[in-house]
Amino acid sequence: MNLIEELRWRGLIQDIMPGTEEQLQKEVTGGYVGFDPTADSLHIGSLVPILLLVHLQRAGHKPFALVGGATGMVGDPSGKSAERNLLSEDVLQKNVAGIRAQLMKFLDFTPGPTAAEMVNNYDWFKDLSFLHFIRDVGKHITVNYMMSKDSVRKRIEGEAGISFTEFTYQLIQGYDFYWLYQNKNCKLQMGGSDQWGNITTGTELVRRKAGGEAFAFTCPLLTKADGSKFGKSEGGNVWLDATKTTPYQFYQFWLNATDADAESWIKIFTFLSNVEIEALIEEHKGDASKRILQKRLAKELTVFVHGEEEYNKAIETTQKLFAQQNASADSLSAQDLEGMDGIVKVQYAMDNLQNGVNIVDLVTVTNIFPSKGEARKMIQNGGLSINREKVSDAQMQVTASNLLHEKYLLVQRGKKNYYLITAE
Repeated sequence: MNLIEELRWRGLIQDIMPGTEEQLQKEVTGGYVGFDPTADSLHIGSLVPILLLVHLQRAGHKPFALVGGATGMVGDPSGKSAERNLLSEDVLQKNVAGIRAQLMKFLDFTPGPTAAEMVNNYDWFKDLSFLHFIRDVGKHITVNYMMSKDSVRKRIEGEAGISFTEFTYQLIQGYDFYWLYQNKNCKLQMGGSDQWGNITTGTELVRRKAGGEAFAFTCPLLTKADGSKFGKSEGGNVWLDATKTTPYQFYQFWLNATDADAESWIKIFTFLSNVEIEALIEEHKGDASKRILQKRLAKELTVFVHGEEEYNKAIETTQKLFAQQNASADSLSAQDLEGMDGIVKVQYAMDNLQNGVNIVDLVTVTNIFPSKGEARKMIQNGGLSINREKVSDAQMQVTASNLLHEKYLLVQRGKKNYYLITAE
């Protein structure tokens, strides 16, 4: 099975330029994916492009991970209904550094013909003048061509319109492809299906300006089986940075996948073979209550992103929190509570508990809830527990007598979100 066949059965191919499959079979080919530095960490929505690069390298080709230090200053209109806020150069450089460090965990940079490379488009745009760009790049792509792209047309037809800054984005991304083609012999660009317009502008620029031939393919934008957005949890984005989303929380996200999503995601997000995946699916269908697919999916992804040790800690924490969920919280030792890697741990002043503190105030000041209104609503819906006891009264007073081992409060928000408050 060649690379494109492999990606097809995994559900990772949507659009593909003619000749791409043949090019990948003909010779070692450089291929790149761009990463937008809007934050200092990637999230699980970035896993698909990361996996495309890993698959490319495993198939004997050369991956380039492009961090958009320059394009991040402009903003991509693709899939956006309004202009986004532009980041300062300092914030942008901090984000680029964070993303660069993450990407280096997943790709092999060992010197050789297929060694991965990190590139930052700021390096070739910083000394490129506006006049040089419009003279040597802009003249090769017509306004008619640029306006035919969905990402541009939808914005022009919408109420917000589109600024000249965002309108030029596809030219800038196209120049990235041209520069990599000319300087790194990179002939392939990959990305999400919302990037198809920008990517084809790049192949067109390579053809018109360099007289060369470039190739491309995109993968579908993921949604959950129920149509909701992929990559979000109760707490927002699921990040790859362990300080933003702990390995335990990361593990729980995949473990809580529906059967339909798990069956799709295990093909997309793991490197398990076709035979092994089909066997897991059949085994799962035999007894879905065992959640065989979800457990394997969660294991593969947690090990891939955080490593075996953090996966084992996530399993240990999961067992402590859920294996004896009906048992009293008193059954958890101080060592158990302290050793729960991955749940959010917060400090709270012991003095405040001497006279009692309102439960709503407590969970708001410790940032377990962003507002008192949300905390009250969760209590009304029966979704908040203290030390495995459901909170039914928003006027409840929490005192030192509620502490486990005279020091801890185990707070559960919703079904899976746990917090350990330590009174100091």
